[in-house]
Amino acid sequence: MSDGGNVKAELHHYFRQGREALLWKLDGVSEFDARRPLTPTGTNLLGLVKHTAVVVAGYFGAVFDRPFPQPLPWAEETAAPNDDMWALPGETRARIVILFHDANAHADATIDALDLDSPGDVPWWSGPVTLSRILVHVVAEVHRHAGHADLVREAVDGSAGLRADNSNLAEGDAAWWAEYRARLQAEAERHR
Repeated sequence: MSDGGNVKAELHHYFRQGREALLWKLDGVSEFDARRPLTPTGTNLLGLVKHTAVVVAGYFGAVFDRPFPQPLPWAEETAAPNDDMWALPGETRARIVILFHDANAHADATIDALDLDSPGDVPWWSGPVTLSRILVHVVAEVHRHAGHADLVREAVDGSAGLRADNSNLAEGDAAWWAEYRARLQAEAERHR
């Protein structure tokens, strides 16, 4: 395999890893907790999954003249601001998860079909793009939203970490974490 093939495989691996982490954050939460806004700007778990699906469908679809076959009304100019950031009335969790899987399957097909130097066009960017640049951009975007989801999920029920089988956090029980947080708070108070 050429270096380009290794780079493409590595980027694709991190893309898959980020979207698995993001989707995992929905596991075990109630419909209410999946939808409720937990930041002043309304960030919510189901909205992060929906938004990411829309982003992935766009960047690996129209950008490479491989349109995503499903309508994405939240990405249209006529959509209300942030319609892609929450489950609108009538939108089910199951449908959003299916959209997420479909968008990622479409992205995987685009990645598999094209070389890293394949050209694309992002009308709102200046200059030409390649599959390589889009892959790096979307990997960063997906991992950014997985991080958002990690914080939102922690606010819901204290669940945190990278994956179900790897929290990627220090080992400690509730008492250890409470003491750790208290130490950080005390240090912050010294700088008030």
